[in-house]
Amino acid sequence: MHTDVDVLFVGAGPVGIYGAYYAGFRGLSVAVVDSLPTPGGQISAMYPEKMIYDIAGFPSVRGQSLVEGLLEQAAPFSPKYLLGQQACELSQTGSQWEVTTCTGARIRASAVVITGGVGAVTPRKLANGEDYVDRGLHYFVPQLDVLDGQDVVITGGGDSAVDWALASVERARSTTLVHRRQQFRAHAHSVNLLRQSSCVQILDAHVSAIGGQQKVESVEVSVKGSDDALVLPCSLVVAALGFTMQLGPLADWGLTLEDRAIRVDTAMQTSRAGVFAAGDIATYPGKVKLIAVGFGEVATAVNNAAAILQPDVGLAPGHSSDSAFVVSAGV
Repeated sequence: MHTDVDVLFVGAGPVGIYGAYYAGFRGLSVAVVDSLPTPGGQISAMYPEKMIYDIAGFPSVRGQSLVEGLLEQAAPFSPKYLLGQQACELSQTGSQWEVTTCTGARIRASAVVITGGVGAVTPRKLANGEDYVDRGLHYFVPQLDVLDGQDVVITGGGDSAVDWALASVERARSTTLVHRRQQFRAHAHSVNLLRQSSCVQILDAHVSAIGGQQKVESVEVSVKGSDDALVLPCSLVVAALGFTMQLGPLADWGLTLEDRAIRVDTAMQTSRAGVFAAGDIATYPGKVKLIAVGFGEVATAVNNAAAILQPDVGLAPGHSSDSAFVVSAGV
């Protein structure tokens, strides 16, 4: 299969979808490729029910609702989504780039914008827990109703662990959070909410064993300074221990890399002219990894790509309110 477009986005997470809208708004044809079978990136795959609190204009928004809104925003420009296909090879002929997927599809584009988040993500495993995967042990919670009426033990101290603990206390029979340290890595506001909640917190501790015949029935928790493990009734374990991240085939695209990220300049252009990067996969001095930052980065990348592809139009996009293009809000 061959696809020819002005701009190809590699990664269909929120930043890639917003980029597809923005490129369409600038009059460019667009394709988006992603190894996942549905758009939305990690949000749709792992956190669709989580609330997000740092998107401009939304006091809070459910992850999947954000993705659906971005898809609706991009839809009038008819981006071509090539899903379930990992981008494997990048080659250049003259001013044209060609990306070949691992299934053999080829996409030709005048510019490429890499919006692949943090690359391929694998959850860190819970020691002695693998026998209970899909039998009460989860590494993420795609639907919050799995928490209903359960005795939930969550292990971890980052944003995901604290967010799931806060969601669990509203639905579960009991919620316990186990963390190896006294201090959390999660946002301070979320930690304050946790401390005010009914969630039991066991700190300086870790889940050392899971018990149960056919499914999870209990956990053992080893506490620092104690020789005796705590045994807690438990029907659902959420191991939010973080993830390992790999760039995968992108690492062989001849780009300048820095700590598993792609180095970019102020135009969001990589070391190869015509190839840009935006979102968590891009790095530069002072980089902050936020979805909101990624939206600005991909708009910068698209505008700079547009200036190359449409030199008569230039860098400045003008004001969207001045456009003759009108999208019905459905209200």
